[in-house]
Amino acid sequence: MREVEPRLRRGLVAARGPLDGRDATAEALAYAWEHWDEVKVMSNPVGYLYRVGQSRTRQRRRILVAPRDHEVQPDIEPALTEALRALTEQQRVAVFLVHGCGWSHAEVGQVLDVAPSTVSTHVLRALARLRTQLEVTADG
Repeated sequence: MREVEPRLRRGLVAARGPLDGRDATAEALAYAWEHWDEVKVMSNPVGYLYRVGQSRTRQRRRILVAPRDHEVQPDIEPALTEALRALTEQQRVAVFLVHGCGWSHAEVGQVLDVAPSTVSTHVLRALARLRTQLEVTADG
């Protein structure tokens, strides 16, 4: 659980926002606790629990990006929040975990239960959409 929780939480917070992401993590960990004999032998328990967290909190309203607290968060492009909301869930999770948290494509692939090449595609498409939305070139 100690190894799984931080990665699971970061993935679900990226997908669901800070409040719902924590709720989804708690739901997934509760499921893991109740079904530990099954979960501990899985080849990808983080990915499985990620899906459990998503499905158990599906009906809830999602906050994709928290309101900006100027004293806590660094300066960001004001239009970034809306641009991130416009991405698909998998694109948003992939780009956040790769560029925001420093995860490898293989690690993100395990959480999303997709191949690293699919993560690469999600990241490339997300970055292209963000650049278009924000009217930024790849050079700067």
